[in-house]
Amino acid sequence: MSPVRKLERFTLPLTVGATRIEVSGFHRGGTGTPLVFLHGFGSTKEDYADVVQQERLADHPVLAYDAPGCGASTCADLDAVSVPFLVSVAEQVLKVRQIERFHVVGHSMGGLTALLLADGNPGRIASFTNIEGNVAPEDCFLSRQIATHSHDDPDEFLARFAERVAGSRFYGGALYASSLPHKVRAAAVRTIFESMVDLSDHGKLLDRFLGLPAPKTFMYGEQNNTLSYLPALAEGGVELAEIEHCAHFPMYSNPTQMWAHITDLVSRADADS
Repeated sequence: MSPVRKLERFTLPLTVGATRIEVSGFHRGGTGTPLVFLHGFGSTKEDYADVVQQERLADHPVLAYDAPGCGASTCADLDAVSVPFLVSVAEQVLKVRQIERFHVVGHSMGGLTALLLADGNPGRIASFTNIEGNVAPEDCFLSRQIATHSHDDPDEFLARFAERVAGSRFYGGALYASSLPHKVRAAAVRTIFESMVDLSDHGKLLDRFLGLPAPKTFMYGEQNNTLSYLPALAEGGVELAEIEHCAHFPMYSNPTQMWAHITDLVSRADADS
């Protein structure tokens, strides 16, 4: 096996709109098309740190970072954090890191962010691995709880949200919920969730995803294989990747199979470019 190519950490101060943020990320150099990873709600850049173990991706530059209000990234106004805000953050981080064309991997909230980013400039996307990113109203089984289980106290909402997820029947739920208080600021949850629900209900996301010209995989856990739009994705030319022993979190439940699909799509997209 080739030596592990170390990821270097960085901190990047930015202003998005009128809001000051400090982005915490990791990166590495390389000669191939860069890999950009966007994590989901309540997760962090470390979800993708095992990219260093993927020998077939060893030549690719890598970028991953914590969304403002998540992980080690900070935000002066947590009420400003929404999915459109996160798209603006991504655009600025890519500009500073001088990344033009890239393979993108986005999970859940990060998949939705990646979709809007790609929709704004589809020619930049070499391939898109969408890991249960929102494309339809039914994808708001977590985010819609901001309305169905509303609470005036953000900390109390997040605590009860974590309890519900931890007690669910789905793979990875308890592991995910155990670290939620350490990975997301409670004050950022409402605006993030409300924007996810609004875009899923009214943003015509499925059409926008199908319209992207880049090679695309939609990855989902076997416990979510009843998603109503999977046939439409397949008919529209999107490659489906069902992950065994998994629900919404393949990076926790079956990372080996997750990385195999990511690597396969990236390798084929590179060969065809």
